[in-house]
Amino acid sequence: MRRKDMLGLRDVSAEEIVEILDTAARFRSVSERRIKKVPTLRGRTVVTAFFEDSTRTRLSFDLAAKRLSADTLGFSASSSSTKKGETLMDTARNLDAMKPDAIIIRHAHAGAPHMLAQAFPWTVLNAGDGINEHPSQALLDMLTMRDHLGELAGRTVAIVGDVYHSRVARSNIYGLTRMGARVVVAGPGTMCRQDMAHLGVEVRHRVDDVLGDADVVMMLRIQRERLAPGMMASAREYSRFYGLDLDKLRRARPEVLVMHPGPINRGVELSPEVADGDRSVILEQVTNGVAVRMALLYLLLGGEPLPAGADDAAA
Repeated sequence: MRRKDMLGLRDVSAEEIVEILDTAARFRSVSERRIKKVPTLRGRTVVTAFFEDSTRTRLSFDLAAKRLSADTLGFSASSSSTKKGETLMDTARNLDAMKPDAIIIRHAHAGAPHMLAQAFPWTVLNAGDGINEHPSQALLDMLTMRDHLGELAGRTVAIVGDVYHSRVARSNIYGLTRMGARVVVAGPGTMCRQDMAHLGVEVRHRVDDVLGDADVVMMLRIQRERLAPGMMASAREYSRFYGLDLDKLRRARPEVLVMHPGPINRGVELSPEVADGDRSVILEQVTNGVAVRMALLYLLLGGEPLPAGADDAAA
């Protein structure tokens, strides 16, 4: 993959997506070994800089770097000098003085990773910027879909909930449509605006309107931290109209996949029976997250596409 950074999927080609997914699929075996490590990035330094709270993404990237034998350095805004008024650029200049090879950043402001990518020579991986994009999440989602469905082209993916404020939804829309999938979205009018149709999706507002022909139903977390007052009714009312429970799931295809990027608000976006049911692939998403992030670090920091049977190629 001939690019320095992974900032989003909007400008990533179908060929690059396939390369990332294929590489990730081959890296999955590393996590099944007794010693879960390969020497691919030995001597490289990877920084995780999270200015917003995170559990899955932060731990997944950290584990991915360690399994590739990179040295890792992590910090969060709550324990950094940003609490004392230091700007993002000043923080980045200090990190640059430590000579890292890659920085993984999550930030509340859209465009923050792009600013760093333009200003510094190291690789930047966007772990979520505002309501803009979250590319690695979409890639792990696509890998999970591909495991179950085979080709993504011609498949129908329904994305339900707070679509407008979701960086996960945007990256999935860019990636899935690039791969030839059909994407339909549904949610309350304040969270799933009609003008989102310009992204190449079909916009609907009733969950029943997207369940019938969907191969995948991706439920989204309500972005409470990004909602203005009055944008959402009560959690109970939201769950009644837009949550996915067993009754609604029966209206979908028997083989439909149920996904969620996490964290789940149980009883709001998903009932416990659906979240833990046999159509849920949520924990597979977490497992695939480590493999996808290993692939991104490997490819962006100079690795070549792995050949078939690449277990030994990276060892």
